[in-house]
Amino acid sequence: MANFESSTDLSNFFDTDDFAVEATYTVQGGSAATIKGVFDKDFIEVDAGGEVELASTDPRFFCKTSDVSSASNGDTIVIDSVTYKTRLVEPNGTGVTVMVLEKQ
Repeated sequence: MANFESSTDLSNFFDTDDFAVEATYTVQGGSAATIKGVFDKDFIEVDAGGEVELASTDPRFFCKTSDVSSASNGDTIVIDSVTYKTRLVEPNGTGVTVMVLEKQ
């Protein structure tokens, strides 16, 4: 039985005609590559339990795991001319990796 990751074609999900964008991804010490993924930078509000509320954006990039198989924290990704560093790389076992980003 093939695993989900290797038997699923994710091309339609990461089609730039729909939701995905192209990004330039660079592994630390490596060369840049163009990859496709879904960029999300939701605004979040955090209740810290006091009178002061905290607000932030939490940018994330969802892409095919096979496109970022050697990804690690500290890599660089450029999306819409904005440079981000990866803070956290989370492959989810379905062929998709979520990268939590920090604007540089």
